[in-house]
Amino acid sequence: MNVLLRDLKRQVENCTRCPLHKSRTRAVFGEGDGPFFMVGEAPGRQEDIQGRPFVGQAGRVLDELLSQSGMERNHFFITNVVKCRPPNNRNPRPEEIEACKPYLDRQVNILKPPAILALGRFSATTLLGRDKLITLRDYRGRVHSSIYGIPLVITYHPASVLRNPRLRNMILEDFRFFYREFYSTILR
Repeated sequence: MNVLLRDLKRQVENCTRCPLHKSRTRAVFGEGDGPFFMVGEAPGRQEDIQGRPFVGQAGRVLDELLSQSGMERNHFFITNVVKCRPPNNRNPRPEEIEACKPYLDRQVNILKPPAILALGRFSATTLLGRDKLITLRDYRGRVHSSIYGIPLVITYHPASVLRNPRLRNMILEDFRFFYREFYSTILR
């Protein structure tokens, strides 16, 4: 991990910008070697305990989908919009997203990924710079420009598969789209 990222990680681990810090076990900064960026919504229970992104049930689904699409987890820096677990896994609130957004901005500016994969409505909405939550089905299957000017592909959050198994094929389709558009050409 480079020095800038290591310093930013320390800041996230000591953050008190919103009330979520009071109930967290560990802040979840993110991890991975890149070059790509993957952004989820917020840590869950297992992530909060381990301090790592996507290590619970949704993480297992993510790993399966990445494998099925021909991609590897270690080719992504994986993080979340919100770095601390909201109580009872509730959705992150706008003020919590706003409090954490400077950390996401810095992560992107330090790592300069060639493309970003957004997992879920909150990450997609944040990365598109929208004020209101979007409907994911309207944004799937094409490349968007993120608020950073970096290409962005949007899909459902892997946790949604746990509630609605029919979404697995849609996410897999989106992962394969990302693979064709970016992964296969950049990682030759």
